[in-house]
Amino acid sequence: MLTTLPFKVWRFQYQVVRYPLQLIQDRMADRLDPEAPARLFYERSLGQLDSTVGRVLRDPDLEARGTALVERGDTLVRASRLEAKADQIEQQADTTLNARREQAMEDQKQARADREQKVTDAERAADERKQSAAEEARAHTAAAKKQADDTAARKAEAVRTAEQREKDRIKAAEKKAMETPKAAMDDAASKRSQAADKRQQADRVEQLAAAEKAKRQSR
Repeated sequence: MLTTLPFKVWRFQYQVVRYPLQLIQDRMADRLDPEAPARLFYERSLGQLDSTVGRVLRDPDLEARGTALVERGDTLVRASRLEAKADQIEQQADTTLNARREQAMEDQKQARADREQKVTDAERAADERKQSAAEEARAHTAAAKKQADDTAARKAEAVRTAEQREKDRIKAAEKKAMETPKAAMDDAASKRSQAADKRQQADRVEQLAAAEKAKRQSR
């Protein structure tokens, strides 16, 4: 009885001393978040004090209450740290996700730009091919037209040459036709002249013969 009496006195005194600390804890409980660092630090310190005093004063209930308060504080601190770590990981994940989303959007934008560029290039190439084909067709058309014009010109020249030859042949034939009667008339005139000359010669011969006959007769 005498041995346990001082412990009871000390326990009572500790309760008296601890009362203001309990008031502070109660006010903090009303004002601060259960996981607020200041509250956790205070409650954990108070729990360590209760646990130590409980062991010294041989008060299992006080020691257990202090230990539970310390463990609660440690658990909440670990939970807070884990939650902070989880928040950090989540934030990093969000950052990574946002970065990947932005990269995906950028890749999509780049892919869209590449597709548009390919379409533009294809349209430009098609226009160039179309223009080249049109130019080639115009060149072929011009060449074909020139060839046709040349052929037509050659044919026209051949026709003109043939016409000129025919005109020349007709003219030559007409000239020959005109020259033949003239030659015949000249030949006839020449023959008539020759005949006249012969008749004159015959007449002279006959006159000479008559004269000679008359001369002979006159002898």
